Amino acid sequence: MRAADPRIVLGLHRSRHERRLLTCALDLGVTRLDTSSNYLGFRSHETLARTASDLLPRFKVSTKVGYFRTPYGVEHSLDAPRLRTALERVAKDLGQEPDLVFLHNPERSLQGPVCHGREILAHASAALDEATSRGLCGAWGVASWDPTLLSSLVDPGMPKPSVLMVRAGLLVGTRALTAVDVLAAAWGLDDTVLWGMSPFGGSTDAPVWERVDPQVFLRDGDKASRVQAAFRAAYHLPQVQAVCVGTDEPAHLGELVDALAWDVDELAIHEYRDLLRSRAGGQPS
Repeated sequence: MRAADPRIVLGLHRSRHERRLLTCALDLGVTRLDTSSNYLGFRSHETLARTASDLLPRFKVSTKVGYFRTPYGVEHSLDAPRLRTALERVAKDLGQEPDLVFLHNPERSLQGPVCHGREILAHASAALDEATSRGLCGAWGVASWDPTLLSSLVDPGMPKPSVLMVRAGLLVGTRALTAVDVLAAAWGLDDTVLWGMSPFGGSTDAPVWERVDPQVFLRDGDKASRVQAAFRAAYHLPQVQAVCVGTDEPAHLGELVDALAWDVDELAIHEYRDLLRSRAGGQPS
C-alpha cells in the first residue's frame, strides 16, 4: 500500500461505483473521493453507503449540491432553502458528514442582471457556510465548469469558499484559464486550495490525444505515456493543488498515480499559455 497522496481525487462522475475501484484507490494512496448528489441518477450517496460504508471513513469525501430531481426532469437551483434541505440529506444518505461540499456549477442559475446574480450567489454561499457551522460538512467550496461569469458577482462581504474546483488541462482555452485567475483573486484564494477536473476533456480515447504529444511539457518525460504527460500538465493549466479524475479501471488510476513522479517543464507551460493568449488576440505575458 502506498502512502496517501492528496494530489489525486477519484471522481465518480459516470462511474459504476464499484467497490473494487475504491479498494484499489486506497491501495494506491488515493484517499480523496468526489461525488455529487445527482451522480448515478441521484443514487450516488446511497450506493456508496450501501456498498462501501466501511471504506468511506478512510477517504476525504467531497460531494456537490445544486441539481435537483423534479417530476419534470432535472433542474438547477441556488435557492437557499432547497440547498439547506439537500445538505441535510447528504449526511443521512452517505451515512457520514462529508468533508467538503461544493456548490455545483452555480453559473447555471446566475444569468441576468449582475446585482440579482450577486444576491443569489451570496444567499447560496451563506447556506453552505451555515451548513459548515452546523457540522453538516467539514468545509464548503465552489465547483464551476465555466467560471467566466462568477468573478463579476463576487462581493467581499459574502462568505468565502475553502476550495475552488475548475476545469484543467491542455484542452482548456485561454478564456477559461484567465477566468480562473480572476475568480481566485476575487475570492483571495491561492493555488493551494484550487482543484482541477476533467483533465482529458472527457476521454483519453478522444482523437486529439493521438494528434498531440503532451510529453513536451515534461522534463525528461520521454518514457511517460501521452496520458501520463497530459495528466501531469493539467496541474499547471491552471495552477492547481489537486486534480479530480474519473475512471472505472484500477490500471488507469495506477498509471495516473505514477504520472506524479514526473517533473513539469514550467517554461514550456508558460510558453503554451502565451501561445493561447496570442491566438485569442491577447498579449503574451
